[in-house]
Amino acid sequence: MRAAVWHGSKDIRVVERELKPLKDHEVTIRVAWAGICGSDLHEYVEGPVFIPTEKEDLLAGGKAPLTMGHEFSGIVEAVGSKVTNFKVGDRVSVNPTLTHGKRSEYDDIYDGFSFIGLHCDGGFADFVNVPESAVYELPKTLTLETAALIEPTAVAVQAVKESGMRFGDTVAIFGAGPIGLVTIAAAKAAGATKVIALDLSESRLEMAKAIGATHVINSGKEDPVAAIRKIVPRGTDVTFEVAGVQQTVEQSINATKARGMVVIVSIFANPITWHPMQLINTGVKVTSSIAYSPSSFRETIALMGSGQLDVTSIITKKIPLEEIVTDGFEALVNDKSQSKILVTLSGEM
Repeated sequence: MRAAVWHGSKDIRVVERELKPLKDHEVTIRVAWAGICGSDLHEYVEGPVFIPTEKEDLLAGGKAPLTMGHEFSGIVEAVGSKVTNFKVGDRVSVNPTLTHGKRSEYDDIYDGFSFIGLHCDGGFADFVNVPESAVYELPKTLTLETAALIEPTAVAVQAVKESGMRFGDTVAIFGAGPIGLVTIAAAKAAGATKVIALDLSESRLEMAKAIGATHVINSGKEDPVAAIRKIVPRGTDVTFEVAGVQQTVEQSINATKARGMVVIVSIFANPITWHPMQLINTGVKVTSSIAYSPSSFRETIALMGSGQLDVTSIITKKIPLEEIVTDGFEALVNDKSQSKILVTLSGEM
């Protein structure tokens, strides 16, 4: 089968690879569509960030070189001897987070977690084996193409939950990349009245308006904090930092009202320097979010299936697996008009 395999920074190779033997509790999925995530891009540009290179991951058992891809959907091709909930032909999505599972499905997010596609072989391939517990059947109302967006949307749904946001709140989102865009949609669906999107790219700000932002600010053309406070003089109730640089972390805190909440959803490949007095002087609270509970993943499927959460506008390109480096990763590095690039595997709907 074909697979896009990470060997190192700027070294992803599309090669022929054998599918590993199917275990008793695993499901083989014929991958239909897979999305390139910001975390994949970090691995391509400056990795390893998550990918294990020295020894096998304790939870997932993977080690570089490995097949990337954790945002994917497909059709069940085969089931292990002890699989009970799925059959060949089922249309499915995959929750790529693997935990020890020692707590309830509502609070096991950080019970030690690894990612399919980062800590073991993932969905940038014709076929992939995943644990039955990671598989979710799709409603008929969701196409397999749209289902490739479930995982990043679940990140946003969980981030909104972590923020404690309430109906009527005002929200700012620093960074209008794919996760920033779906966070805009999730905040709007959760009842935010003002949703302010900030980015340096005019094309991304246009996408932010299309997906639900009520205001957009080009951070390169005006002071972002001052611009936010013209719209919301006291500062926003909740701010999401989705850009992943020191400047936006500081700006996010300064733009938030006293005792408000900042949620960091970014991945930082390198440390930043930051002064905690910035918080102490205002009582602003900071939390972080990267993964999602199984319940949030399931709720995201339901929200997307019902049409309450429509994020399909973030798709800007569809490419074949063979072009994943040139038309995928390199395009995302060099062309800021790109948002979510989907890789076509079987292309089934």
